[in-house]
Amino acid sequence: MKFEQLCLVSLTLFIHVASTTTPPFSCDSSDPTTKNYPFCQTTLPFTQRARDLVSMLTLDEKISQLVNSAPAIPRLGIPAYEWWSEALHGVSNVGPGIKFDGTIKAATSFPQVILAAASFDAYQWYRIGQAIGREARAIYNAGEAKGLTFWAPNINIFRDPRWGRGQETPGEDPLVAGKYAASYIRGIQGDTFEGGKLGQHLQASACCKHFTAYDLDNWKGMNRFVFDARVTVQDLADTYQPPFEKCVREGGGSCMMCAYNRVNGVPSCADPNLSKTVRGEWDFKGYIASDCDAVAIIYDAQGYAKSPQDAVADVLRAGMDVNCGSYLQKYTKSAILQKKLSESQVDRALHNLFAIRMRLGLFNGNPLHNPFGNIRADQICSSEHQILALEAARNGIVLLKNHAKLLPLPKSAVSLAVIGPNAKSPQTLVGNYAGPPCESTTPLQALQSYVKDTVYHPGCYTVSCSSVAIDEAVDIAKQAHFVVLTMGLDQTQEREALDRVDLLLPGRQKELITSVAKSAKKPVVLVLLSGGPIDVSFAKDDPRIGAILWAGYPGQGGGIALAEIIFGDHNPGGRLPVTWYPQDYTKVPMTDMRMRPDSFSDYPGRTYRFYEGDKVFEFGYGLSYSKYSYKFTHVSRKNLYLNHSSSLHTTRTWDSVGYKLVSELGTQVCDGNKFKVGVGVKNDGEMSGKHPVLLFARQGKVGDGRVKKQLIGFQSVVLGGGERGEIEFEVSPCEDLSRANEYGVMVMDEGRHFLVVGDDKLPVTIII
Repeated sequence: MKFEQLCLVSLTLFIHVASTTTPPFSCDSSDPTTKNYPFCQTTLPFTQRARDLVSMLTLDEKISQLVNSAPAIPRLGIPAYEWWSEALHGVSNVGPGIKFDGTIKAATSFPQVILAAASFDAYQWYRIGQAIGREARAIYNAGEAKGLTFWAPNINIFRDPRWGRGQETPGEDPLVAGKYAASYIRGIQGDTFEGGKLGQHLQASACCKHFTAYDLDNWKGMNRFVFDARVTVQDLADTYQPPFEKCVREGGGSCMMCAYNRVNGVPSCADPNLSKTVRGEWDFKGYIASDCDAVAIIYDAQGYAKSPQDAVADVLRAGMDVNCGSYLQKYTKSAILQKKLSESQVDRALHNLFAIRMRLGLFNGNPLHNPFGNIRADQICSSEHQILALEAARNGIVLLKNHAKLLPLPKSAVSLAVIGPNAKSPQTLVGNYAGPPCESTTPLQALQSYVKDTVYHPGCYTVSCSSVAIDEAVDIAKQAHFVVLTMGLDQTQEREALDRVDLLLPGRQKELITSVAKSAKKPVVLVLLSGGPIDVSFAKDDPRIGAILWAGYPGQGGGIALAEIIFGDHNPGGRLPVTWYPQDYTKVPMTDMRMRPDSFSDYPGRTYRFYEGDKVFEFGYGLSYSKYSYKFTHVSRKNLYLNHSSSLHTTRTWDSVGYKLVSELGTQVCDGNKFKVGVGVKNDGEMSGKHPVLLFARQGKVGDGRVKKQLIGFQSVVLGGGERGEIEFEVSPCEDLSRANEYGVMVMDEGRHFLVVGDDKLPVTIII
């Protein structure tokens, strides 16, 4: 069955009953008393309106609003509001804000973020955010949501391959994570792709989480609630913080979430640098939320605060605004009475919170009569959004191996054996933080639409694969013309609160795969569903395993996308957003936050930017049914002169290399040295395809904490077989060719640098 037919079926089944429920709002124009409230006057600035509202509240009313489930204030006509809703890769029912228990039963389920990131397509990320934002607003407009604040995206760096929540992130690269954040946020909040056109009004509010250096959940007895992440200022500057800065500066994110963990001894939500950094340095204009119960653990688990009242005082003074949980509701008043906290700090938090609700249009009268009020329930699970979900799955799936061009399989295949526990599991497709999808087609169902004579056996009865039926699977494989094994992980193996302890396939999966491959008539196809990397060196090196596909958790369209790729109706173009390490990497403690290698302690470093060691597959790796070649075609300048700045801009030296501080160069010098570089791309194959082109930079001088190479740009190009194309990148030397020194300060080294795309490199010289 073709996707368009499946989509029609799902739309037929998914019937919206027109809701007569009006969404909750304040400042009802039919209520004459609202005319006397300045906070209802839409001609006034949001900040002024919020201050007026807060000035009218009693202390008890103020305190009641500091938690995620904020109660109504009937005397002012203010309804209850729920701050906690989720929309990581589709509107979800994980938080209390949306439950899909009314007339709306589902929402479009896009690929889990790690797979969406593999497309390296920022515009696609924007479109996904845009679709999610429209569906979120449609649910609210139908009166079936308690709020419009969504705690996504998760933009923590996927630092360690064992992290259970790595699946939620855009991967290990700071540029990719930052670009994903900005693109998704602009989409969901109602801005244009280029940004800056939205103004103050929000379609929905997005929240960048988890600030900061949060990437351990529960590993060998160490959990996120007590973990103290020891992080150098150098690693903070060039790895952990940049995605959050882009969230604010480029994305216009309206929320920041502080994490459970401590950083260098200080709880994230109680760190004075929280507000100093995001508001003071980055000019953040939104609200700061705690992760759920992150305030309680500051006293209860971490022992950082001496009392609950001290914990409350610490977080409010640090700049946090709303507590997911009840701790602030319980202890704020006693903290004020004990003189640990001033009421003005409560007011400050509420100014930020009510300003966001006003920006969402919830204090402008009936929201159906205001901006975004015309977004109706027919936007939810629309054919446009479902096609986008399929397109995103297609573009993210990564071809890791294709020995002797086994793939694509011929559509004339007489028989097919599909083996593996993930072939028939719709739940596995959507990953975590997912709501009910509009429709779902499993890989098995999709493959059956290509080959009528398809036989299935799970092989393992669960993904943990402690119970196997190898003999039965082998018997089935022997009879089939082709075999597809659908294996990997699921949420029983990796998720929030569950990190892995190794990188191998669970249980007896490897035994099942090799047994089937040994018995099959032809080399088999191995499909891996997972968020994190898996050491499949055995399959990479086994000629009886002819092809390997990694499909992440591909969302509601993932089964169809996989079948299309396997049978050649789509040319795969995804590239890995994370390094795939060997099992030996698990000797490295997950608690070691260092990014850079240390030869004295035999520490190999982390991610493609620093890691020194063997890899199963490298960051950015991905095959295609075509082969692409690259060549630099032009560059607008090869010599960059930084010595025209003021004589006050001192040239310093480190390890005999001269350098300048980026902060001293100024905007004029940095902007004046931007340059364009062209890259010619050729599809040397016969099949048309979409291909992401990755541009890296590396320095001529290596070592001393410098990155091995750094991604500085990516674009996609669509080329027919034998077709050539050209794309152009703008390089900003102050951002793209700088490095963080050991003090966390960005500097520009003199001398030769290289731009790299594929096997081609282009020298650029910085003269200071």
